[in-house]
Amino acid sequence: MSKLPEIKPNRLAIKVKSVAERAIRKGHPWVFESAISKQSGEGQAGDLAIIYDGKKNKFLAVGLWDPNSPIRIKVLQSNTPANINEDWFNQKVAQAKAIREPLLKSETNSYRLLFGENDKVPGLICDVYSSVVVVKIYSAIWFPYLKAILPAIVKHTNASAIVLRMSRNLQKPEIESHGLKDGDVLYGTLEKENVIFTEHGLQFYANVIKGHKTGYFLDHRHNRKKVGELAEGKAVLDIFSYAGGFTVHALAGGAKEVISLDISRQAQELAKENVRLNNLDKDKHQIMVADAFKGMQALIDDRKQFDIVVVDPPSFAKSAADIPQATKSYERLTRLAVRLVKKSGILLSASCSSRIKQEEYFELIEAVLDSTGRRFKLIEKTDHDVDHPIGFAEGGYLKSGYYQLD
Repeated sequence: MSKLPEIKPNRLAIKVKSVAERAIRKGHPWVFESAISKQSGEGQAGDLAIIYDGKKNKFLAVGLWDPNSPIRIKVLQSNTPANINEDWFNQKVAQAKAIREPLLKSETNSYRLLFGENDKVPGLICDVYSSVVVVKIYSAIWFPYLKAILPAIVKHTNASAIVLRMSRNLQKPEIESHGLKDGDVLYGTLEKENVIFTEHGLQFYANVIKGHKTGYFLDHRHNRKKVGELAEGKAVLDIFSYAGGFTVHALAGGAKEVISLDISRQAQELAKENVRLNNLDKDKHQIMVADAFKGMQALIDDRKQFDIVVVDPPSFAKSAADIPQATKSYERLTRLAVRLVKKSGILLSASCSSRIKQEEYFELIEAVLDSTGRRFKLIEKTDHDVDHPIGFAEGGYLKSGYYQLD
């Protein structure tokens, strides 16, 4: 781990407004710039912000100072004082691993070990693919602490390699990255950038250097398994299929036909590789490289219908300003999808837009279903799998609904 920078963070004394104090006491991990009433200095990214209560001047919380975000302090621990060091990180990683243990008994060796704020490490994600670990950071606050947290990750995962991924904002030239770059191998040896991992007995590739996010989308694991269990003898349409997660599970579950629809040729080639990797019948698998909306319309024009239609788009609402357009996109997708579902078929409608709350999303989808004139029955609603625990109100983002249409 010689590449890791030696950065000694400073300490800042902070006081916050009473509303923020109450939220911190309840465990909320964010302190916005507007909530800060006093600070002892300017602060650099990753400095330790020690928050004191307004009345007794006693310890309230400790967090990491982020001068590049309106969420100025990302809280690590509240109410009880702590030294943020290797021992503290080891304890947090151990606690997170314990939550995931049930999943690792299910023929699965891929999981999210650390889920940002929900595991008390705001702005940091850690995904495990067999023996290769990907640490993705979304803020410069983590550069001073990589040297402290990586030994704990190695210890609790038996990692053969750790890859660093960095969000786009951290790759801007104005952000000091301390000699690190996206795709750096921080520990061990990475034999190949396409890593094979197992999910509920099936194998997949994750490109840990160039793939989206950390190389794969682990959050839908339980939904992929469920679609596989429903797929026997069925025709399945996997929209926004990416690397074919739903596709592979459907084929393994006995689907008679699966079409993967995605705009990315590269992703579709990976989907084909994942089908081959599991020795599944490639003649039952067809890819469509197209924009989802245009591809769906083309299938409608061809009078194609399916027993199961999976609609799993990327986040349409990155900010509050995107919500109206996102709403229109979800409505349009659902109207198209309904026309592709056979009588008594199933529509799986999913959203990963955290800006759109769960209740709002299901109300929106069900209003569209009502307006189409087709009767529907809600089979099940799901959210996060066990390795994506929700630790605070804003910590959840994934919601999925299974609807049977008449």
